[in-house]
Amino acid sequence: MSLLVVGLSHRSAPVSVLERASLVGDEQAKLVQDTLAAEPATEAAVLATCNRIELYADVDKFHAGVAELSTLLAQHTGVGLDELTPYLYVHYEDRAVHHLFSVACGLDSMVVGEGQILGQIKDALALGQELHTAGRLLNDLFQQALRVGKRAHSETGIDRAGQSLVTFGLEQLAQGAPVAEWARGKRALVIGAGSMSSLAAATLARAGVAELVIANRTLERALRLAESLAEQHAATPAAVSAAGEETLRGGLVARAVPRDRVSAELPHADIVVSCTGATGLVLTAAELRTALAQRAACPPGAHPAAADVSLLDLAMPRDIDAAAHRVEGLHLVDIESLAEAAAEPSGEPGSSAGAMATDVDKVRAIVSEEVAAFGAAQRAAHITPTVVALRTMAADVVASEIARLDGRLPDLDDKQRAEITQTVRRVVDKLLHAPTVRVKQLASTPGGAGYADALRELFDLDPQAVAAVSRADGSARTAGPNDPKGGRA
Repeated sequence: MSLLVVGLSHRSAPVSVLERASLVGDEQAKLVQDTLAAEPATEAAVLATCNRIELYADVDKFHAGVAELSTLLAQHTGVGLDELTPYLYVHYEDRAVHHLFSVACGLDSMVVGEGQILGQIKDALALGQELHTAGRLLNDLFQQALRVGKRAHSETGIDRAGQSLVTFGLEQLAQGAPVAEWARGKRALVIGAGSMSSLAAATLARAGVAELVIANRTLERALRLAESLAEQHAATPAAVSAAGEETLRGGLVARAVPRDRVSAELPHADIVVSCTGATGLVLTAAELRTALAQRAACPPGAHPAAADVSLLDLAMPRDIDAAAHRVEGLHLVDIESLAEAAAEPSGEPGSSAGAMATDVDKVRAIVSEEVAAFGAAQRAAHITPTVVALRTMAADVVASEIARLDGRLPDLDDKQRAEITQTVRRVVDKLLHAPTVRVKQLASTPGGAGYADALRELFDLDPQAVAAVSRADGSARTAGPNDPKGGRA
């Protein structure tokens, strides 16, 4: 195994660099394809979120691999290599496995314990499978990372710190007040209908906003989300009078509009959440000032519920002009301010620091255990093609000697020939059984990779035969459906 990861995240780089280095549209696919075309890499996958970009590869040379992956990241992000290099981190082999497993558990997230990273890891694996850039190693690695992340969430309270970056952002906007109290009765505008925007819309609906408008470039997707949320949060009975009349608790009013209608909806919104894949600004400071002026001119009864407008920008690169921080009447929380809040001792929402520290320690123990198990499994798998090639060679020798025996003893009947053949095979199997079982055990230990080479040398195995078995095994692992729960994909 020669796993290498080169990347940058909110822990290694300022948001200003992350924003410029973000990958949008087809850039992720181009990056992994170009990585696979590079000489040192035989597999590649990219994990890109709003606060990290990581390139994973199976390489045959460490230093050449680091240089190539760093150069590719610079080329595809548009950030110069000299500027990007100080912010890059490198992990190799077991350290790379440990890093991804920690990421999957939420230990490396801006909000410790958030679970949305699992969906992003699943997307990274799906892209690698679709483009055939993820082979045996990366398929095994990413699928196991998903299992480790789910195990951490099921066996510990790591997610007690907060469900997602969305909830953390809303808590920052609420400025210490319970989000449900702060949001109740307000009008919200959500721009985008992807996974993060959908999570924001669902969170706002649960928090009790009175009206929710979803603006998206594809109206049909926004309509489905609005209809689903309106159905989930419909009006419910609140009380029954003495006359038997039923009073209804107001339900959510949810609407969908095209994205070009955002400017018309802005003056009526108390809360705006934006997370799109746009390459430019979705909301400029000038547009927001215009909306504030229109908001102030709203007639009685149509005036929004809050005096100021709360803005949450979860996009990378940013959707909302950073100049909005300096506009009176606007309260903007973006990735940069979230990173600053998360870095503060009190920045993480959730339970007491002591309980959280205990959960983190438990998850770290799980990660260490799973890294050791994954390394042992990979080392054992590394020798399997050699063992298969040895047994194949032994079977060929048996077949050759039986054919030679037929020439020397042509009068043997079928029963005698079958008995001799079975006896020879049993002898060969018994001779090979103990050493092949033992060599698999030894190969699974740290530093055990050399046993495969020793076996090839001792039995003079054809390297091409071993490689053919390895390729066939890799194809079997990657030909299945994309289901992280269901065995190998």
